[in-house]
Order: sequence, then C-alpha cells, then structure tokens
Amino acid sequence: MNACNSKDRHTIKGRGTRSNPAVRFDQHRTEAFDDGWDLEEDLPTLRTEVSIERPRKVITRNTSPDLSFDRSLNPYRGCEHGCVYCYARPSHAYLGMSPGLDFETKLIARPDMPALLEKELRHPSYVPKTVAIGTNTDPYQPIERDQQIMRGVLQVLCDFDHPVGVVTKGALITRDIDILAPMAKKGLVRVGISIATLDDKTGRAMEPRVPSAKTKLRAIKQLSDAGIPVRIMVSPIVPALTDHELETILEATANAGAVAASSIVLRLPLEVSVLFKDWLAEHFPDRAERVLGRVRELHGGKDYDPTFGKRMTGQGKWAELIQQRFKLKTRQLGLDRTLPQLRTDLFQVPLKSGDQLSLF
Repeated sequence: MNACNSKDRHTIKGRGTRSNPAVRFDQHRTEAFDDGWDLEEDLPTLRTEVSIERPRKVITRNTSPDLSFDRSLNPYRGCEHGCVYCYARPSHAYLGMSPGLDFETKLIARPDMPALLEKELRHPSYVPKTVAIGTNTDPYQPIERDQQIMRGVLQVLCDFDHPVGVVTKGALITRDIDILAPMAKKGLVRVGISIATLDDKTGRAMEPRVPSAKTKLRAIKQLSDAGIPVRIMVSPIVPALTDHELETILEATANAGAVAASSIVLRLPLEVSVLFKDWLAEHFPDRAERVLGRVRELHGGKDYDPTFGKRMTGQGKWAELIQQRFKLKTRQLGLDRTLPQLRTDLFQVPLKSGDQLSLF
C-alpha cells in the first residue's frame, strides 16, 4: 500500500483528507520523492471506485455495554461523505486499504444484502430485536442513489414488521419515506440525523460530501411531518471549533421537528488522529493546538480513550461542562425525552411464493 500523498498523483477536490496513511498491517512502506523531473502535467481527478462484496451473512452482532443495540447492518464499506473525523476510517485497514483517501474513494457495496437479510430473518431460530443501520458507515452516502441497497433492506424489514433504527448524515433518507412512514405508524422505526455544524464553510472542509445543514434541517422536517420520530445527534462535538454551536444546533433541529437528542464528543482512534491533525494544520492552523489540547483533556491526556462509558462523552471538567449545557438545553426544548422501545411483537415471516396459506 502506498503511503505517499495522493495529491502528488491526482487532483483532489471534495475529499476530506489529502493523504493515504500506510495500512498498519503492511510490512512494507513506500514514500513519494522528488525525482528531479519538474514537468507540468494535468493530473487526473481522483474518482470514486465501487467494488462488490458478496458476504455469507449480513447481520453483525456486538456486546458493547455502551451501545443500545446488539445487531447491525452495513450496506457499504467505506464512505464517500469523506468526514475527516470519521471513527470508522480505521476499519478500511482490515481490507488492506488506507483509512485515508482509500476510505472515501474505494468503496465496497453489498448488493445481495436484501436477499441475505431475508434469508436470515426466515431462519426458525431468529429472535427479533432492533437492528441498527448506519452505526459504522452511512447507508445514505451518495452511491446509494444508484445502488439502492438500503432501500431494498428497508423493504425487507418492512415486509417482516421488523424494528429498525437508522442513523445518517445524508438527506437521501427522505426518498424512502414511503417505506419508513408506515413502519413508524406501527412503532417499528426511528431515525437519527447527525449534525456536527451549522456553519457551511466549516462543514464543507470537515465533511465535504455531506449535505448542508440547511438541507438536513429540511429533511428532519419532512421526516417529522410524515410521522417518523427523529433524534438529532450533535456529533461530533469538536472542542474549540464547533462546541459553541451546541445550543444553536439543538434549537434549529427542535424547530424542524426533532423529538429527542443525543451528543458525542470527537473521537480520534488510530489513523484518524493523524488525519485530523493534518486537516487542522491545513484549515485551522491558528487554533490547532487549542483544539488538540482540549481533545487530550477529554480523553485522559491521550488523543483517544476507547474505554466503555467514556469514549462517547469524554472525561474531565470540559466534558462535564458540555454535558451540563446539553442537559439544560434539551430540557428547555423538550428534547430530553426517552423514546419508547420499538416493537418486536409484530414480527412475522411473510409467505414466500408457493407457500400454502394457514387455515388459522
């Protein structure tokens, strides 16, 4: 895997990072160097590549004590949104690809997911519980417009009356209101919309292919008007950069129709730390040290502390202050509610073509 900067070989536009850190599992490293041939040339634009993966199973299980779900689905590996802070970036290393530009340009789609999901839900031993989608990479990233894997997954879950929680930064989710609204009416779905900033300039730099805050607020209203409960997720809160927007984001989303809220502080696991530091130096050099100092304060003096119960909220005085501000504002806006559990008692396995109808 090449460890050099892809900006030396391509024109990069609309990407969250400008480099491809080496894959931590590789034994060999290569670096770019000046060979003395200073010839001007038109470099090609770095395009998104999509490859196909055909897994045997699609439901992933977890036992993390600070997660509210025990199973999830991921229609895609990698994410074209290009959020520089994305905690899922290191997962690309397991595929032999860099968590940098590879993560946002070399994507993997799983078109068989709807059919495989149906097969798993039909298994006689399957016990329904809420399945989470969007907890790793975004199911409504730009390539979903063409792939439509997420829509197929939702249709299967709807056919089985299976509960689902969806998390996204995208506005494409409004395309699927025709599926989500009937499910919401039965108490089978809720949606989390993630907003890190309302400032377009900061947003374009930090998450270049994520829809604007205005577009996401409009999506929240459309979903809410359709009867679909929306939780706003102020995530990530970046100290000394976006933390001052906390109350404003909560107010804007409450006005758009959100019914609950949560927040997560910035996390910088593994390669994300290097990528984020480089990004800060390029876009906000005047406050880079202040931001990183606060981040380390949040995580016990390190760039990141993965300890359960601390990794989402951080620790220390600054973390406590953020939580106090969050609790006060959500209480004022009525966003501090606990949403009811999604229903599992409606789950049923629909008849396949050719199945005999029951007499009872």
